[in-house]
Amino acid sequence: MTRTELRTTLYTRGVLLNPHAETLLDHPVFDLRDEEEISIVERSICDLDLSAGGTLLEVFAAAREQGLTLCPADTGPYLRLAMTTQGNAPDSVLSAGKSPAGALKVAAAPLSDNVEYPKGFYLRVVDNQQCLRGFRCDDAYRFTPEDRFAFRSLVA
Repeated sequence: MTRTELRTTLYTRGVLLNPHAETLLDHPVFDLRDEEEISIVERSICDLDLSAGGTLLEVFAAAREQGLTLCPADTGPYLRLAMTTQGNAPDSVLSAGKSPAGALKVAAAPLSDNVEYPKGFYLRVVDNQQCLRGFRCDDAYRFTPEDRFAFRSLVA
């Protein structure tokens, strides 16, 4: 989809976006490109053998060791549209300086090294409302063993 079509589809389906998601959607990576089908697998940080949690770089490295790879940078919105059965989050806290409960982060290479620029998307359902939110973190932020990420599986 074009960037405009993608935004319109998200809004039409009632997906709530935060300002960080809007910032990410403004990036040129969302310019029209060839369609691509990918397989997604969901893993907790603990599933990646990071029982004490890990930084974004550690999470990505551990996933690579298990044969997983990063998703294309534009995967988040399309995954939100495709993933219609995500369960309701256990709480409705939208921002607390930590990874929110029930969030599924989309593992993709950050679009900027600037710590103020969002690092990626996460999907969450709050009070039965689908959300696509962007998140920020610095290189020292540690995700907990319970945090979950969506990776690209090279095995179909």
